[in-house]
Amino acid sequence: MEKSLPPIPAKRYFTIGEVGDLCGVKPHVLRYWEQEFTQLRPMKRRGNRRYYQHHEVLMIRRIRDLLYDQGFTISGARNKMQELLQNERDKKRNGEVLLDGVEVLEVDDVDLEDFEDSELSEHSDEVSGQLVQFRRELFEIRELLAVSD
Repeated sequence: MEKSLPPIPAKRYFTIGEVGDLCGVKPHVLRYWEQEFTQLRPMKRRGNRRYYQHHEVLMIRRIRDLLYDQGFTISGARNKMQELLQNERDKKRNGEVLLDGVEVLEVDDVDLEDFEDSELSEHSDEVSGQLVQFRRELFEIRELLAVSD
């Protein structure tokens, strides 16, 4: 039954239909899994529409693998997911880097605070908004990394 799943696009949010296509499961199955796996909590917006993030799509693929390919029961898969998440927490606590499949680039420590929002004025409003959001996210990531050290 092993069919290869499509690559996950570089998007911030995915609808339940997109996640169903990316993971090879129907939307009603995803809604059921939300009840069974407490770690799976998509953001809900207007009209209770679900929006999944990249890490949740990966989690759904892991759940699908446990249930469909490895033959776990729902209860067994739930326990296995809790075990896997606890192992990841332990690795983080011990300072191990958890970047499977991610290429790590070394960069010089640049003071991002020198980057002024006014420099964005030459770009369109849409691009400017995206860059400002990206800048905020970089600051948040830097703060999270500083806290974990």
